[in-house]
Amino acid sequence: MSDHIKPENSAEHESFEHQDLKAAGIVYFLLTLGVVTMLCMFGLRGLYAYLDKREKASQPAVSPLVTSVPEDTRHVAPGYPQTAFPSPKLEEDERGQLNGIRLQQDDTLYSYGWMDEKAGTVHIPIERAMDLLVQRGLPVRPQGAADESSTAEADPAKSKTATNKGEKK
Repeated sequence: MSDHIKPENSAEHESFEHQDLKAAGIVYFLLTLGVVTMLCMFGLRGLYAYLDKREKASQPAVSPLVTSVPEDTRHVAPGYPQTAFPSPKLEEDERGQLNGIRLQQDDTLYSYGWMDEKAGTVHIPIERAMDLLVQRGLPVRPQGAADESSTAEADPAKSKTATNKGEKK
């Protein structure tokens, strides 16, 4: 005899489960899943430890010319390139460096300052230079001076007489 209860009309109700799912089966499945996951984790950790030791052993020797070498050459310590490598260095922050250069150029273009303090040469802002140019105009040589200078370049003998005439005046 079975303890399976059959409904009166068995043809209508054949699509349902006749037995409940046991909680022990679910618990065993979850425990097995957890144990397999832990075994995989420990197995992968051991594999990576083995590969790490193998990689460290196969590292090429560091050049004796390099004086400050980090212990682990695969991981670069923060601040290491700035202290260990001589100039010129690779750009690390291209956009920041370019903005710094542009700000410095703008400061030079739009401010007053000395170009050569000993010679008395200064730089002035662009707008002020354009205003002075409009007020004073461009320097122009007299028409006769341009002809004499082009003639002097062509014939050095004539230039000596031209300079001698200039001294007599």
